[in-house]
Amino acid sequence: MIKLRADMNGKQHDIKLVRSDKAVTAEIDGRVYEMEAGNPERGDYLIRHGNQVFACRVEASGKQGSTLAVSVRGADYAIQIIDPKRSRGVQSAGGHDRGSAHIVASMPGKVVRLMVEVGSQVEAGAGIVVVEAMKMQNEMKAPKAGVVISLNATPGATVNAGDVLAEIE
Repeated sequence: MIKLRADMNGKQHDIKLVRSDKAVTAEIDGRVYEMEAGNPERGDYLIRHGNQVFACRVEASGKQGSTLAVSVRGADYAIQIIDPKRSRGVQSAGGHDRGSAHIVASMPGKVVRLMVEVGSQVEAGAGIVVVEAMKMQNEMKAPKAGVVISLNATPGATVNAGDVLAEIE
């Protein structure tokens, strides 16, 4: 299950997603939607909810792709995706500068790219590694300022939830 928060037109929505094969269960602000999703082309989706079929176009935009430009039935939406776990870690990092911090994969996926090298000096919130999961790219960020002392991921590698991708000291 993926838990996210989305900001759309200044209003925040809590989202929980569970995906299995082509079935998707989305809980948005407490309302549950059972859907089927197909992805015939990158960025294009066909979503069936009950007897209705929706053609959607989703493109990453904004800083590090954290904003999604979504088009459905002729309407365009800019949706800012916020990962509550990641934002809590970055905000609270200043209080625990001692010891090392681990960048951990929150879900299974594929490493798309490394944004730093071992020995790099990074600031809190700096991008470290990008992992693609469920057709979305997620940038893993440094929870504190420091030096990257290990990278346990390579582009193209598959990772599991809980895998330590990098360590910052």
